[in-house]
Amino acid sequence: MPRMPRISRTSQTTTRTQRTRAEATRSTTSAPEPLKNHRVAVLSARKSAVYPIVELDKPIGTYMTLPASQYSVLDAQRIERIDETSFKCYVGGINFLNFRVEPVLTLSVIVGERGPTVRLLETTLEGSKAAIEANSKFTATMTNEVAWQDGRESRGIDVEGLCIASDTSLTVTLQVPRWFVVPVSVVESSGSKIMQKILDVSVPKFLSQLNTDYAKWCAGDVRDTMDDG
Repeated sequence: MPRMPRISRTSQTTTRTQRTRAEATRSTTSAPEPLKNHRVAVLSARKSAVYPIVELDKPIGTYMTLPASQYSVLDAQRIERIDETSFKCYVGGINFLNFRVEPVLTLSVIVGERGPTVRLLETTLEGSKAAIEANSKFTATMTNEVAWQDGRESRGIDVEGLCIASDTSLTVTLQVPRWFVVPVSVVESSGSKIMQKILDVSVPKFLSQLNTDYAKWCAGDVRDTMDDG
């Protein structure tokens, strides 16, 4: 029987070293610039939902293509209009991991043929010193694509008739301190579950608010739009 070739320890060590370097390179290049050379956890969640609606005196298609500033659906204590499609939202103080933080979200709202797409451009934490210092330790991205649809014409929608649909994705990349003994994989798993629970509640609520705003717009009621600040 022919002998199998022997692999030297030097060759094995070299292979392991190359593999480790390759993994480190992939990990580093996948992280945002401010978080390179750190332990990084990537948390992600996604939620799709539909909300049945009854079309009123004015077409839902007209409402869904209003200018971005004419909607009244963002939950915020204060909204500042930056330009025609960008807004700064002051969410208000919340408690997170025993810290008091005041998130300020910069959003873009681009209106398409069937509805708006909301994107998170920047997240800044205000409040305590610890909250302010945390700004350099995380990045966040969010996209919420909203559109009116007709369930009789669209496949994959379990709704007969008109509805508003939302497809929302959220990703948070954060620095994990080296003294934090919990594995990064556990941080990612636990954090992603928390974010998923948030989306599971907030996305249907958003669609309900959109339906309410549509009814007020049809009735000509006074609405606190993003134009009002």
